[in-house]
Amino acid sequence: MHISAKKTSKDYPQRLYTFVLVTIFAFITLGTYSKNSPSRIERVDPSNWWVAMNTDTLELLFKGPNIGNARVELDAGFTKIIKTEPARNKCYQYVTIVIGKQQAAGSIDFRFFFPKTKKPVVYSYPLWKRSGYSPQGLHSADNMYLLFPDRFANGDPSNDAMDDLNEKTADRKALKGRHGGDIKGIMDHLDYLSSLGTTALWINPLLENNQPFESYHGYAATDSYKVDPRLGSNTMLKNLVDSLHQRDIKMVWDVVYNHWGNEHYLFKDLPDSNWVHWFVDFTRTTYRTEVLMDPYSSKKDREVFANAWFDKHMPDLNQQDPHLATYLIQNSIWWIEFLGIDAFRVDTYSYPDQIFMSKLNTALMREYPTFFIFGETWVQGNTVQAWFPKNNKLNTAFNSNMQGVTDFILYFAITKGLNENFGWEEGLRRIQMTLGSDILYEDPTRNVTFLDNHDLSRFYSIVGEDLKKWKMGNAMIATMRGIPCIYYGHEILMKNFSDPDAKVREDFPGGWPGDPIDKFKRENLNQQEGEAFDFIQTLFLWRKNNGWIKDAATTQFVPFDNVYVYFRHDAENVLMCVYNMNDKDVQPDLSRFAECLGTLTTGMDICSGQRATIAGSFQVGAKSCSLIHFRK
Repeated sequence: MHISAKKTSKDYPQRLYTFVLVTIFAFITLGTYSKNSPSRIERVDPSNWWVAMNTDTLELLFKGPNIGNARVELDAGFTKIIKTEPARNKCYQYVTIVIGKQQAAGSIDFRFFFPKTKKPVVYSYPLWKRSGYSPQGLHSADNMYLLFPDRFANGDPSNDAMDDLNEKTADRKALKGRHGGDIKGIMDHLDYLSSLGTTALWINPLLENNQPFESYHGYAATDSYKVDPRLGSNTMLKNLVDSLHQRDIKMVWDVVYNHWGNEHYLFKDLPDSNWVHWFVDFTRTTYRTEVLMDPYSSKKDREVFANAWFDKHMPDLNQQDPHLATYLIQNSIWWIEFLGIDAFRVDTYSYPDQIFMSKLNTALMREYPTFFIFGETWVQGNTVQAWFPKNNKLNTAFNSNMQGVTDFILYFAITKGLNENFGWEEGLRRIQMTLGSDILYEDPTRNVTFLDNHDLSRFYSIVGEDLKKWKMGNAMIATMRGIPCIYYGHEILMKNFSDPDAKVREDFPGGWPGDPIDKFKRENLNQQEGEAFDFIQTLFLWRKNNGWIKDAATTQFVPFDNVYVYFRHDAENVLMCVYNMNDKDVQPDLSRFAECLGTLTTGMDICSGQRATIAGSFQVGAKSCSLIHFRK
């Protein structure tokens, strides 16, 4: 996610935050409730847990009037309390338990003894049996599809408007308002996703965003354990994930550790003021990630980048607080276990405390060794981007334990390279040189590649609505190293520029009852849209049926005369990829590529599905690409 200074939400007075800070400290000092308040348990996070987890320790956050002054007991046989600690805000108490390996599924009863009460308040806490599902993770033979849930399809109009929420209505004419897309709408179009060859579905955040404005985007959570009711429910989301798995489609969960929305229940009534970073006046992050690894950066620049707020309604979380860190880690494990998630995409990865992120990733991999985590690193420079994945070739002070990143550097290279004249460092050479920096990564095949997303201008618009350039860009991410991801509507040439971001989050035509045209149906696409859809479908289905590409090596040749050639190959397969950016047909000198081709002369043209012979002469059309698969 990215929000620039000129793209902020409704402005709040600068001094509001000073007032909030003073108020919070007053509540913590005096106690939100008196000792004579009614004794009850309002909430516990997480709301349940599972037996036989790899990690047996669990810290529960109980909430209720005066609960910080209560004594807690538990007699559950194989589960024991090892620590209790009242929060600074006496409305909360941390209770740490160890769940024994012999503990059976069921409920365990906590007894809270409040001051001046004779009988304890009993809270039955559920321990569930695990499903046994093992995350599938991601790999470079996957085809990922990203969709924006509020704008993809509206399967249940009855949940569009809710009077008990801050943003009460849906209005499709409102650029930054709710439009009504939901989980049911996604479920209604699983056949469509399967037809594209999708093997992994990344959905922008689904948690409750009960903000008074711009709540549609999902990046300002107000309840960390609840799906937004305008999108559906926890149970409905679980059904969606199960349906995806039945179709061999993996679930990618979009998570945010850097910030919450300022309507989050734990921000409005903080357990401890230390959970959030504070400044005397509102201070916005600089978005300058490079200060984290810059050997010359000032302490002030690092502090403002990492601790200042992303936006005025997005309080910056302090992951150095041990209780908040535990809360965030357990919340992640809860969703993986509850839903059966296969991978995390971590929003604004560089902004949270990086030591915490390393511990988080380690905890997730300890519990789920087959899980996959990739972080959004919207940065400039390959060195900056390569600093984040685990086991990189840079001199970092710690290991992130994260597998991959969103490959913005390759995105910049492709979008710039296809739009500029050929030169020493420009055009196709920009792309080749970018791949040449892969030496910085332990495994660059784990990077997620893309041409647009929910924060970026649509690729079709970026290339000037030139279908030939559009095809070349898609051929690249489909055949280069990495995990390709396309953004909903990309396959039917949806267009626009991200100024503001909401302009690239349009409704998918046909996703709403009464839409004049349904572009989920191939027969309703115009000639260019249909050609684009067929091209994406062909590439993704080829990838889905050719798993060897996951472990294939890459050999690339320096571009000459505005022609770029690279190969993907293993012991039995050779894929030759040729890109001609000239305004005329070319006949590349095949002898230059002998080390990859050997004696191979006949293969299959992926795009046409026809037999291709390169013996003698081989011609590539003007401003086009040729993808030929040879079997040894």
